[in-house]
Amino acid sequence: MFIGLLTLPFQGSIYELLVARSFARKLLQKISSLGIRDDAVALVPNFHTLIVQELVGLPWMARLDHPDNRMWIEQKSKNSPLWSGKASFYRSSCFHDEGLMQLAVKNYEFRQAIFKSELEELKRWCNGCGLTDIGFGREKTTYCYFAVAASCSLPHHSAVRTMIAKSAILITIADDFFDAKGSVEELEILTDAVGRWNGKGLSSHSKTIFEALDDLVSFMTEKHLHQQGSDIANDLRDIWHETFASWLVEAKRSRTGYIPSMHEYLDTGMTSIATHTMVLPASCFLNPNLPKAKLKPPQYETITKLLMVVARLLNDTQSYQKEQKEGKFNYVSVYMKENPGPGTDIEDAISYMTSMLDEKMKDLLEHALMDGLDDLPKPCKHLHLSCFKVFQMFFNSGNRFDSNTELAHDINKAIYIPLEVQTLKPLKPLPGPKKANLTMNAHLGQTYKLPRVKSSFNMQWISPKTLRDDLGKIFISLKPKTCFV
Repeated sequence: MFIGLLTLPFQGSIYELLVARSFARKLLQKISSLGIRDDAVALVPNFHTLIVQELVGLPWMARLDHPDNRMWIEQKSKNSPLWSGKASFYRSSCFHDEGLMQLAVKNYEFRQAIFKSELEELKRWCNGCGLTDIGFGREKTTYCYFAVAASCSLPHHSAVRTMIAKSAILITIADDFFDAKGSVEELEILTDAVGRWNGKGLSSHSKTIFEALDDLVSFMTEKHLHQQGSDIANDLRDIWHETFASWLVEAKRSRTGYIPSMHEYLDTGMTSIATHTMVLPASCFLNPNLPKAKLKPPQYETITKLLMVVARLLNDTQSYQKEQKEGKFNYVSVYMKENPGPGTDIEDAISYMTSMLDEKMKDLLEHALMDGLDDLPKPCKHLHLSCFKVFQMFFNSGNRFDSNTELAHDINKAIYIPLEVQTLKPLKPLPGPKKANLTMNAHLGQTYKLPRVKSSFNMQWISPKTLRDDLGKIFISLKPKTCFV
């Protein structure tokens, strides 16, 4: 039971969630320090290690859905008592349901196949736009796609994943261009071109960045016009121009040596981190979708502003040493400037940021998980939460985004390495009025037979009109239409 308190969202207040989480963490830490002396040792020999490494060591907010699913599937294969619902296994009526296990494995393999295909298509897009060989900065195509896919892993969100991943790649390259590569004059010309949305006269890297951005915005505009019947081109362009303008402000400050106030820094930094540039346009393609009026800067909802601030603070707490060596400033150096004196050091700045970050994260979780606090559809709020968890994953205990090796194993396990599970029996067909078996058709050319499902696992027939595209509900495209909730 207490394991679930560490890992699952809670329907009460944030205060109640924190009390429950504190109780569960202390109890597990006590168990870990004393050792395991109950039946758990016989059931799962690595129970102690799993508690320390997976549940206590890595907070729920830094754990992405797809890798987390893999861990629980593999634990179930080892008959771990932690598997069923991430809580006590005595509460699950389908603990020994091999059919459910078979479906979980096939579903995970199905997603891996989709992820491989989407990643290859994304790499082709980057090559075609000239981003892969641009010659400077961080090449993070795979990192960006992994972060998006692992946190938003439902097959029917393929378009959303692709849009966010392309946006993240462009943001990384453009941010590096403004940080170190482009001259002030080049940056001013590029920012002006984005404001006018006219790339005439651009050359070299500026031209490459603008043309890739124009391709992305044109794709999203056409898709939204086809799906929703409204034109969001100007709204998307305004958001991107706001982001480019913030990069220009930071570049000018850095090169003139001007150190802003804490308020000035955060006001610009929450925009330059560009979380809203990824999340809001993609939210227009969810169901229900983000209303067009919510795209207009700076009239963002509270949850969006909280995400922007939290992402900036998470980034700065783990990257200040790197930026200090490069002669740049962030919230740490700005705090030191505003709080001079012999008693002020970096630890004081980090402590202040951590306290501020904790409060902002509590507010963000409250807005994401509770109803009535923001005028946004629930799928949009869940996408905000997914983006927050991605930043937690990157910056929870270090700067994993800038490392070229730290995420390599996680990426391989999420996309390429098969599940480590015991050999399962062939899937059994579902009984039905006809002799023909139902099949699950993957658009990548794979066909899986569905397993026999016991009464503890509900199936319901639905029509295409009732099929909803909500985050948090798993729907697998089948013929005839069948959904698994």
